[in-house]
Amino acid sequence: MLTGSVFVLQDQEGNGLPGDTLSIAESDRAPSTVSIIRVEGIIGPTSSQYIERGLAKSVERGDEVLIIELDTPGGLLDSTQDIVQTLLGTTHPTVVYVSPSGANAGSAGTFITLAAHIAAMAPATNIGAASPVSMGGGEMDTVMQKKIFNFSESFIESIAEQRGRNIEWAKSAVRDGATITANEAFEINVIDLIADDIQDLLEKIDGMEIEGKILNTRDADTDRIPQTLAEIFFGFLIRPEVMLILTLIAIYGIIGEVTNPGGIIPGVSGVIALILLLYGVAAMPINLAGFLLIGLAIILFVAEAFTPAFGLLIASGAVAFFLGALMLFQDLPDGMQLSLFWLIPATLLTVAFFAWIVTYGIKSLFNPARTGLEATLGKTAQVIDAILPGQTGRVFFDGEYWTAESDTPLNEGDVAEIVQFKGLRVVVKPASAAAKDIHSDK
Repeated sequence: MLTGSVFVLQDQEGNGLPGDTLSIAESDRAPSTVSIIRVEGIIGPTSSQYIERGLAKSVERGDEVLIIELDTPGGLLDSTQDIVQTLLGTTHPTVVYVSPSGANAGSAGTFITLAAHIAAMAPATNIGAASPVSMGGGEMDTVMQKKIFNFSESFIESIAEQRGRNIEWAKSAVRDGATITANEAFEINVIDLIADDIQDLLEKIDGMEIEGKILNTRDADTDRIPQTLAEIFFGFLIRPEVMLILTLIAIYGIIGEVTNPGGIIPGVSGVIALILLLYGVAAMPINLAGFLLIGLAIILFVAEAFTPAFGLLIASGAVAFFLGALMLFQDLPDGMQLSLFWLIPATLLTVAFFAWIVTYGIKSLFNPARTGLEATLGKTAQVIDAILPGQTGRVFFDGEYWTAESDTPLNEGDVAEIVQFKGLRVVVKPASAAAKDIHSDK
């Protein structure tokens, strides 16, 4: 193999033609490759895992660059920090490309875009509004708010400084919630370029030097790295509305199994939902007060089954459940908070469940037995043979004769009340006057 040798084109007189050299090394070289991942929607733990996996796979393949197509309104600060640390800590060339037209790199997306080696945007896209309120959601007291703002401002300043981008605008995106278009971002050095599509992007970054490497992307083969089934599933799992549904299934399933032992399916469904819910709680900043209020609501619902409160406890439980569900996700970004479209039906369904199903189910646990020997306790029997203390006789009930004993003397023809069973022997006592009247009527 003549790797590294050079053929020189010559004219008829044997003179070399300048500019017409062809390296065999270049002609034989395999085409360069580029990996692409797409991150859209709320930035969360699964987004961080997806980007880390995509970067590792791109490095393993020996790609020229990893392109992250981004379209997000924001996300969790913890996940954003993880992604930024990943992008700043790698020497493998990375590009964050805000696309398609109409896309947005809002809040968390601003941090992520600035952290890439190359920041690019499609026409008619936006970037900014990186204030910690929109990133974290919920209400903060003055001291905490100041701390979060100071941290976020210094965080984005360090990112912009390391990547050589507009530091003052980056700070204003946090401090003032500034938002700009792609053209404005390019003019003031927030991003490096504007590209119409992936092919245009590959042509424009071709020849750029990143971490000492000259990019060769003009004719590179592109390969998209899709999310795995697990990433799709867990990304779906941590959506607030899904977590609310899991909460309801866990409550209904476990309570249903307790009130109707042996159902199996309600209990298994409830436990599975509870385990999945605990995963979501561990991955997301869930408000603990919301969980406590939902727990209080369940206690009030169950208490209504035993207390003649005439619906007062049910009403109080409904209020506690609604407020708990409302508070449960208040620490999440605006796009991840539950709307009344979910909260109101969930509250009404839960109230109906406890008011009609659980109330009767719990009460049935304490009702007297209606089948078997236990169902005959308290019923009356006719004495066939006299029964004396320490001796046995016979009684007749439900068409059967039973050997009986009693601490009180009973004569033939008396009416006795069944107290308990000892194997095949029944213990009786003299029946009350009311029981005798009932027996005589029969």
